[in-house]
Amino acid sequence: MPESQQTIVLYRRGFEHGTFGVLCDEFGNEICKTIERPWKDNAPMISCIPDGHYDLVPHQSPKFGKCYALDGEEQGVTIWGPSQRTHILIHVANRVDQLQGCIGVGFDFGVLKDRQGRNQWAVLDSRSAFNHLMHKLGGKPAKLIIKS
Repeated sequence: MPESQQTIVLYRRGFEHGTFGVLCDEFGNEICKTIERPWKDNAPMISCIPDGHYDLVPHQSPKFGKCYALDGEEQGVTIWGPSQRTHILIHVANRVDQLQGCIGVGFDFGVLKDRQGRNQWAVLDSRSAFNHLMHKLGGKPAKLIIKS
C-alpha cells in the first residue's frame, strides 16, 4: 500500500513590511517560523503567494541547492510555468529582502540589520530551521495548506 503524504499547515499574518507565520505538522505541532514578502496582489517577485492548497515537491535549485518547490495550479503557482508564478521555493532566508516571492524559514522571530544597516523584522537561525524541515519531510513530496 502506498505511503500517504505528510500534510503541513502554514498559519500566517500579513503586514506591510512582510508576512510572518508558523509552520505546523498535521497535529498542530510547530515545525518552524516563516517569513515572506507582503501581499502585493500575487505579483511575481514582490508578493507572498495566495492562501490555498499546494503540493510540495523536492527540488534542486541552481541557487539554493536541495529545497522544496510549491505547485498549486488553482492559485496560479507552478514549478515551471506557464502560470502567474513560477519557482516558488522554501529555502534559507532570514529577511524579506532575501526573498523574491519564496518562503524563508527560521526557528524564531527577531530583528536583523539589512544591507543598509537598518533593523528589519526577520526569522532567526534559518539554516538550522531549514535543515530541520528537510529532515521532517524526508525528501518526499508533501502537501502544504496556507491559511491567513
